[in-house]
Amino acid sequence: MTTTITVKPDIPVDLPEGLSETTLLAFAPFNASSPMLPDHSLTTLSIRISISKTNGTAQDWLATLTRSLSLQRSVAAHPFHADPYALRRITVQSYDLFGTVSKRLGFLKLRAEVANAAGETLPGSVFLRGPSVAMLVVLVPDDTGTETGAGREMGVEEGEEERYVLLTVQPRIPAGSLAFVELPAGMVDDKDTFAGAAAREIEEELGLTIPAAELRCLSDMAFATREESQGQGRVQEGDRGENEEDLARAMYPSAGGCDEFIPIYMHERRVPRAQLREWTGRLTGLRDCGEKITLKLVRMRDLWREGARDAKCLAAVALWEGLRREGKL
Repeated sequence: MTTTITVKPDIPVDLPEGLSETTLLAFAPFNASSPMLPDHSLTTLSIRISISKTNGTAQDWLATLTRSLSLQRSVAAHPFHADPYALRRITVQSYDLFGTVSKRLGFLKLRAEVANAAGETLPGSVFLRGPSVAMLVVLVPDDTGTETGAGREMGVEEGEEERYVLLTVQPRIPAGSLAFVELPAGMVDDKDTFAGAAAREIEEELGLTIPAAELRCLSDMAFATREESQGQGRVQEGDRGENEEDLARAMYPSAGGCDEFIPIYMHERRVPRAQLREWTGRLTGLRDCGEKITLKLVRMRDLWREGARDAKCLAAVALWEGLRREGKL
């Protein structure tokens, strides 16, 4: 049996059987004002990052949309200023619960009715899951720049800048794949941790611990560069102009259907070449029996090709190359 509740700002929300108002309002991607959210944080390897605001932007879909809709009226130059759209109703169509004992809302499929006075509507099918974080882990042999010629043993051409990147290979059933190659990433779980299996695999398999001081957010650096080029100076996290939408400084892999946004972080470190050889043999070999995730090491120059199916990977390549051209890396 369907029940109807009302959420701010006076929007009716239809809930399917089995989904309570309490459960919905505790789901941070839908309602970031949930009392459980301010204490949330995520862990990526050994780094903890606040997610109550990721890259300065709340992950609350409802508040973000409400803010964007309000700009239609307040900004005269807005393309919809003459006949603004409004969020009139939300219908939750289905949901998935995570956990075995203490179940929590993990994914939410809903339809948002967004229409103007003329009856024109905007596409409103939404899959809510919240943000993720991706990691570009770059490894550089510690003898790079010497005349040992050791790099050529690993297929490096003369004069090539020698860098390697860690990718994961894992089942992705929505893509119809059991061996999808992608940048390590993970989403937030209810234990306040960055629960990406890829990040755990890097830590467990390589013993690679990344101090917070060595972590760089490529997404945030790119937006800062854009602001500098526009003569705005460095804008602090959480700051935005009064006429700007409140979107995250991150990559949206499927903005036409999903709220997920992914800030991309980077870590680069030098490692002994012998250790790199060991990792190369182990990471590119056959997966162990029963292992669901394996790691793959590729040359930085081949990353665009090896990860061509993965939006996170392509975004990381674009950010890394662009920031290097700007002299920021």
